[in-house]
Amino acid sequence: MSVADTVKRDYYEVLGVSRTAGDQEIKSAYRKIALQYHPDRTSHLADGERKEAEEKFKEASEAYSVLSDAEKRAAYDRYGHAATGMGGGSGFGQGGGFGDFNDIFSSIFEQAFGADFGGGGTRAHRGADLRYELRLDFEEAVNGKETEIKVRRSETCTECHGSGAAAGTRPATCATCGGRGQVRYQQGFFTMARPCPKCGGSGQVITDPCKKCSGEGRTMRERTLNVSIPAGVEDGTQIRYKGQGEAGQLGGPSGDLFVVLRVEEHPIFEREGVNLFCQIPITFPQAALGAEIEVPLLGGEKHSLKIPAGTQSGEQFRIRSKGVPVVNGRGRGDLIVSIVVHTPAKLTKKQRELLEELNESLEPANEPHTRNLFSKVKDMFQ
Repeated sequence: MSVADTVKRDYYEVLGVSRTAGDQEIKSAYRKIALQYHPDRTSHLADGERKEAEEKFKEASEAYSVLSDAEKRAAYDRYGHAATGMGGGSGFGQGGGFGDFNDIFSSIFEQAFGADFGGGGTRAHRGADLRYELRLDFEEAVNGKETEIKVRRSETCTECHGSGAAAGTRPATCATCGGRGQVRYQQGFFTMARPCPKCGGSGQVITDPCKKCSGEGRTMRERTLNVSIPAGVEDGTQIRYKGQGEAGQLGGPSGDLFVVLRVEEHPIFEREGVNLFCQIPITFPQAALGAEIEVPLLGGEKHSLKIPAGTQSGEQFRIRSKGVPVVNGRGRGDLIVSIVVHTPAKLTKKQRELLEELNESLEPANEPHTRNLFSKVKDMFQ
């Protein structure tokens, strides 16, 4: 190592990578440092701190210009910083220098983030996504549905085919940015780029706009679209229709349409995943003696359910495969029936006499239960 090696920090140390680091690791390390110390990110700092950040950015760019080039890196690995003065095929010192740091920064960040960091030219723009809320009743969501919706969206102008220029004419190259879509300006040590204020970043200006779309290249139109709702969807489900959103600009692709489903509540059934829940009231005699009751199902059908003698309020019975279909799959969930023993609020004279007679024949059952049982009952009602 030469005296120069004691003046400058090791390039691998600057980027925080090992000497065996690959190209992608070196690029990622530089990108992280460059973003942190770029002048756009440090303009709010005090003069001293801003100057220090500028030096770190310059140092990282210098290290990257060497380590990202196989020939320069090999020379540096062999001779250290002394290689900067060797010239020749591996020379990257006098005459060649370390290049334009702005070009280094622009090239790497163009690849990662697009033209905001450099480049330019006419750029296509993807159309915006659209959102449409479709309301369904409970049974429509369970059973699925085919329906139509009307969507108002921008579409490519049929007169100018999206160019925005009148028939027989073409957009002209923007004179302000020369068609790059960006203008450059100096900020201290660096040359920065911003979208052109004249053309808005498109690189083109329209001198004779299309009369149908007023130069926009797009027109508004209402479309009727067929929507297929699969059986078993839940509230909040989104169905994506690719390319059915707003039209793109300058040849860009259309956005997507997202149909968001809003499912109304059912007066009887509640849903949890693919299972349905409902409560069925029965009388005290039915609970005590046992009974066979009819349970309503979705669609108006009924299911016969046997209630065994001695059934307690809150007990649940599962009716298999009477729940919600699995979306785009096989099978259905279950229907869970919770029994509620109904206590009559009003009794006839005859009913009261019978209950009093029954009460006299029953053993008193007012012994307190364990705390564990109370907890179970509490959990059940919660």
